[in-house]
Amino acid sequence: MTDMSYLDGNMLDGPLRELFAVDLSAATGRCEHCGASGPMAALHVYSHAPGLIGRCPNCEAVMLRLVRSPGWARLDLRGTTYLQVPMPLDQPHPGPL
Repeated sequence: MTDMSYLDGNMLDGPLRELFAVDLSAATGRCEHCGASGPMAALHVYSHAPGLIGRCPNCEAVMLRLVRSPGWARLDLRGTTYLQVPMPLDQPHPGPL
């Protein structure tokens, strides 16, 4: 790796807070297994496990896992290749790093 300057991960707090302060059911996700894209609200959600499991409505592959305890929440999106979140047009866009 070449000598590149980087910023501390704490700088992600603001941009990530913007993303997760929105209704994620309106976000579009793409299934890693079959490549289908669609709204996260269309996932088939199972609550029989210790958390919530969101499966692709096309192929039933797991796209999302959410486990919550009193002190923390764990969101696993390994089965999702991307999550596209709609952003309000009146919200300022951060400049390049």
